[in-house]
Amino acid sequence: MIGGQVRVTVRALRGAIAFLTRLPVGSRSRNTGGATADASTDRDWKAFRSSPWTFTIVGWIVGALAALLFLASNRLPAASIAFGYLLAVFALTGIHHLDGVADLGDALVVHGDADRRRAVMTDTTTGVGALLSVSLVVAGLALGALALARAPIAVAVGVAVAAEVGAKTGMAAMACFGAAAHEGFGSQLTDAAGPSSFLVPAALAIPAVALTWSHPAAAAALVGAIGGTALPWRWARRRLGGVSGDVFGAANEVGRLLGVHLGVIAWTLW
Repeated sequence: MIGGQVRVTVRALRGAIAFLTRLPVGSRSRNTGGATADASTDRDWKAFRSSPWTFTIVGWIVGALAALLFLASNRLPAASIAFGYLLAVFALTGIHHLDGVADLGDALVVHGDADRRRAVMTDTTTGVGALLSVSLVVAGLALGALALARAPIAVAVGVAVAAEVGAKTGMAAMACFGAAAHEGFGSQLTDAAGPSSFLVPAALAIPAVALTWSHPAAAAALVGAIGGTALPWRWARRRLGGVSGDVFGAANEVGRLLGVHLGVIAWTLW
């Protein structure tokens, strides 16, 4: 019984890392080939989508790895540290979340009902809304990282980690409380979890407030990131009829962005 639960836990975490990052884990990192790899990946995916706590764990992992760049902030130029952090974030997580930002950006500027907006999101043509949205997210994160690179190392690391933990916890909240607009990636996540499932990811995220204790910078980053994920979620609920895979991706990027900036603001004002 215990061994079975451990296996499910390992599969869930392996699935979360495989689907939310570019880190080589599980069947993706082994040359198993054919049906064996597909079956292993499918089991990992099923375990992950019914275990929203894994979002927060991945946030801790990605946040800690990306924040390593700030350890050299007293030796390298702030601009180089900020650029390195930006590269690390997208090297660790890939660019599929940015694809969600692009699709929502196009849907945001389109006039019409929910069906029209959803159709635009599936269109392979890149519009002005997509270009502007991605540019703002990338530039905003780079500027936030530049400010962090000029802060004390402990503050920079704490805010970067807390922002990532908050963004992933916000995605967990979306999976637990959200409703999908249609069948797809989003519905597979929202259908597999319920409101009570959010208790564990919330508990796993709370320790992030202590990363800059007793200064509130990390707490501001955590709360800001969770709040940031709610912005595309709320818009999608009103304009698209529910969430989708693109909304999850956009929520991750907007959450991280807002978390980093609120952490910086908190450090500057307090």
